[in-house]
Amino acid sequence: MIKNFFKHNYAKIREINKKYAHPNVEMSKGVKISLLFLRLYLIFLVCLLFYKFITLVQ
Repeated sequence: MIKNFFKHNYAKIREINKKYAHPNVEMSKGVKISLLFLRLYLIFLVCLLFYKFITLVQ
């Protein structure tokens, strides 16, 4: 079912992806800093989760 959906709508999906490939939203410096902080926090949480997994496996 999903395979048929993508098979029949492949061209339309490619067109939409090309249109929105490069966002044209301007962000203020505060927004960029906030997004950077959130990205670093997410990396920290993933590392912490990985560390916890490794220590539990041993």
